[in-house]
Amino acid sequence: MCHMEDILSVYLRPYDERLPQICIDEISKQLVSEKRLPLPVAPGKTECYDYEYERQGVRNIFIANEPLTGRRYLKVTERRTKRDWAEFLREMVDIQYPQAEKIVLVLDNLNIHTLVALYETFAPEEARRIIERVEIHYTPKHGSWLNMAEIELSVLGRQCLDRRIGTEDELKKEVAAWQEDRNSSEKKINWRFTTQDARMKLKHLYPSISQ
Repeated sequence: MCHMEDILSVYLRPYDERLPQICIDEISKQLVSEKRLPLPVAPGKTECYDYEYERQGVRNIFIANEPLTGRRYLKVTERRTKRDWAEFLREMVDIQYPQAEKIVLVLDNLNIHTLVALYETFAPEEARRIIERVEIHYTPKHGSWLNMAEIELSVLGRQCLDRRIGTEDELKKEVAAWQEDRNSSEKKINWRFTTQDARMKLKHLYPSISQ
């Protein structure tokens, strides 16, 4: 409950462009190519796909979601390693939010989401520079639902990834198009679950204190 209340307190902070609140997560996508060309849509008929397909490997998609502004940034990577995570974090610091004094990050406890990963990827001076620019808040174990990036990944799955995509280039184009459309609409997340809600609805998670 300590980590849960910490995350909920972050979500209560007012918007401050100097301290942007960013939720980060990732999802994998199996690349699948067609063995036969699908039959196109025709009057009275839907597009038809053959049941046979060929697997073309798996790609990772990082997402950084800023709930208070409705901004999202996604990146497709070949793998999901500590190095990939470290490079994504440096990109957030230097390219996506270069003017921020400190980026407030909400993350789950995946084993790659560690500050040690920065030292395993960059020189110590560079790793320290990046660390000084971030403030990390971890969701509790089994509490990744508290990360608002999961909401965006759910939307991405329904709107973009729920079909066969055969190549990495095609995946990158589709993800970039989804990001542009989603950002242009400036759709924000209306988070309503508060600390008070947690203390009432998840009372069983709190220790019983005897007087």
